[in-house]
Amino acid sequence: MATLRSLTADITGCRRCARLVACREQAAKSPPKRFSDDDYWGRPVPGFGDPRARLLVLGLAPAAHGGNRTGRVFTGDRSGDWLYGALHRAGYANQPHSTSRDDGMQLTDAYVTCVVRCAPPENKPAPFERDRCLPHLVHELVLLPRVRAVLALGAFAWDGFLLAAQRLGHAPGRPRPKFAHGARAQIGPYALVGSYHVSQQNTFTGRLTEPMLDAVFATARSATSAGRASGSPAG
Repeated sequence: MATLRSLTADITGCRRCARLVACREQAAKSPPKRFSDDDYWGRPVPGFGDPRARLLVLGLAPAAHGGNRTGRVFTGDRSGDWLYGALHRAGYANQPHSTSRDDGMQLTDAYVTCVVRCAPPENKPAPFERDRCLPHLVHELVLLPRVRAVLALGAFAWDGFLLAAQRLGHAPGRPRPKFAHGARAQIGPYALVGSYHVSQQNTFTGRLTEPMLDAVFATARSATSAGRASGSPAG
């Protein structure tokens, strides 16, 4: 019987995409000076969080010197500082900073994952690489039966979730929901909420602010609460 633990083993052992394997391993072999003493993970990065989560936070892919270094999604870089800071303010995380796999971070009612599990060149996975990786997200959704809201960080994650949901029999309908910050769509049992990605190109420029991020987390939380109140399955 499939479990999150067995799925993690499948993910971390994957070598299907030669370009991504080369990228993640090269980053581990040639780290920047500030990380020269670190023991890089250098493998695909699994999801992280509460197996009973009602909120799924979905990103694009691990950063070459973030998740690819630490082995935990959105951990060890400034994007992760923004994300876990928001999770902490929203009451999902026990601390605001995620720095390593053994830093004591715990999530309650939330699970964080990515569409693509390896650090891609220039943070741009190819469509065929996304499609090869997509079954992992599909399996995660099956193994996280309480999830009622999905917070998609960026258009790539938004579209990736729609593809995964369609494979589970939840067609997005017409017109196909379009990504925007604050956008919301109901896809089968899931409330899909859009947010600008927590990348530095958005946070440094002010395109995404902490109040904006907190607002989409509040929208996602209200969706999980509404799902519970209306009698949605609890697992």
